[in-house]
Amino acid sequence: MKDWFDVWFDSPYYHLLYKDRNNKEAEKFINKLMLHLAPQKDSKFLDVACGKGRHSIHINSYGFHTTGIDLSKNSIDIAQKNQNSSLIFSQHDMRYPFKKNEYDYAVNLFTSFGYFDDNEDNQKTITAISNSLKDKGKFIIDFMNVEKVINNLKKYEIKKVNNIDFHINRTFKDGYILKEIRFNTNNNDYKFLEKVQALTLDDFNLLLNNSKMKIIHLWGDYELNEFDKEQSNRLIILAEK
Repeated sequence: MKDWFDVWFDSPYYHLLYKDRNNKEAEKFINKLMLHLAPQKDSKFLDVACGKGRHSIHINSYGFHTTGIDLSKNSIDIAQKNQNSSLIFSQHDMRYPFKKNEYDYAVNLFTSFGYFDDNEDNQKTITAISNSLKDKGKFIIDFMNVEKVINNLKKYEIKKVNNIDFHINRTFKDGYILKEIRFNTNNNDYKFLEKVQALTLDDFNLLLNNSKMKIIHLWGDYELNEFDKEQSNRLIILAEK
C-alpha cells in the first residue's frame, strides 16, 4: 500500500489545486537567501523535494549548478522540461543517499518535510542530506511555524479551481496537522490526505545534531526577518555541517 505522499503528490489534482502557488514570492525568497549566503561562483546546490522545480530554476538562474530531486515522477517529468547543462532533475526518495560530499548547499523548501509516520524516516532524510553536503556545507529548511499554524488552524474551506470545488478539512491530531481534501469531478468522488508532523524547533535541532549539523541562524518569513515562535509564519533554519 502506497504512502499518502506517493499517491497525492503524483496526482494531477495535486498540481491543479496548487497551480497558483506564488512564483514571485518564491523568487523573492531565493533572491534574499542568495544575498545572505553569498555563495562562491562554483557552488553546487541540491534542492530536496523540489516538486516541479520552481526554486531550483531560480537558483540556477544565478549561474549555480543545481540538482533537484523529488519522489513524484509527474513533478520530475514537468521539471525536466527546464533542464540544461547545469540544471538537473532526478526522481529520488529523499530518505536515501543521493551523492556523497557533493554539494555546498542543500535546500528543502515550502514545508516539504515531516510526511512520515516513523520519526526514523525523518532522521534518515536529514542524515542523507548531511551526507550529500561537503564539510562546512549549509542546509536551509523552510517549514511552517507549527505553534502559529495550530493556534490559527482554518478548519474548513472550499477552494474552486477549474470548476472543481475542493472541500478542505484541517485538524490537529496525534502530533500531525491533517488536511483532508474531497471533491467530485466527472461524476467521480475523490478523497486525498495531507499529513504533516507538527515539528518544532527543538525537534529539528535534535534531528540536525544527530546528523552532525548545527543551527547557525533562524528566520521567520520569506523576507528573512528574525524568527518568533508566536508571531512568525515560517520556521526557516540555516544549518551547517
